[in-house]
Amino acid sequence: MEQVELRFDPASREARTHTNLSALLQDETGLWVAGDETATVEHLVWTGERYAGQRTFFLADYVPLPAGRHDEADIEGLARADGHLWAVGSHSLKRRRVKSKDPAKAARRLATVVREENRFVLAKLPLDPLANAPLPGSVLSGADNLAARLADDPHLAPFLALPGKDNGLDIEGVAVVGERVYLGLRGPVLRGWAVVLEIRPVEAGDQRLRLDGPVRKHFLDLGGLGVRDLAVDDGDLLLLTGPSMSLDGPVRVVRWRVRHAGDVVPADELETVADLPYGVGCDHPEGLAVLRDGRLMVVYDSPSPARITPAGGVLADVHTVPR
Repeated sequence: MEQVELRFDPASREARTHTNLSALLQDETGLWVAGDETATVEHLVWTGERYAGQRTFFLADYVPLPAGRHDEADIEGLARADGHLWAVGSHSLKRRRVKSKDPAKAARRLATVVREENRFVLAKLPLDPLANAPLPGSVLSGADNLAARLADDPHLAPFLALPGKDNGLDIEGVAVVGERVYLGLRGPVLRGWAVVLEIRPVEAGDQRLRLDGPVRKHFLDLGGLGVRDLAVDDGDLLLLTGPSMSLDGPVRVVRWRVRHAGDVVPADELETVADLPYGVGCDHPEGLAVLRDGRLMVVYDSPSPARITPAGGVLADVHTVPR
């Protein structure tokens, strides 16, 4: 395993983007990354020693967001296909964290569930090849968002009212293969089976997307783990897998040869290509990218102090894995 520094500008360090990385993508221009505490996508370039030269793009400058420019979108997945950048929010509710040692205050916070509308978005942004920057695009959101489409689903509807960290609906990865968009769910995990959704968004005019046809569900036996990110690798999907709830590990990268798969994928049709390190209360693998040389890059939420560089950057891991 090797490590490489991702160095962010002072504003992003102040916003703690570098310690909340949740999505990762490499293309010929550099790295696209996102954190789960903002409504932005960041771009970094290779300097010969590290990834730096950060540019920040606010999603609200390119698509209409339900809650506006500054409310977090909890971006959990990035993908690029056919000249477009895709970004997906978690579509999850969240339960308040316990911040007080006072039992009554702690109990009140645990009883509070919050819905943030910017989390319920799937954005498709054309990329300007000359400026290497997004152009105005389209979004699936509002009353047409994916969670609303699942309101009557026999498997997933019961989990829509649960926060993501309580095994509720929680999208944490996106991959695009042709017209098919795959969305990996951290939760719910159904009796040990993870869920990957397959949808076909199409342009609906007025910067909107709509779903063409039904939502297809794939159930994968990941040994009780959920999906933390997705990446395309020569037509296969690589799944970054980890616990659906607030546990540290285990964390694995699993290959799914989706071209030959059905809707129910047993364990013997999945291949573990890497067991990843993780910390105790820190170093949670959240973003996965297939590099142009075939290696895998992983970025971490809640990085340990050892991952923070003196210049305020953060270290990502690079793994060589079987192809």
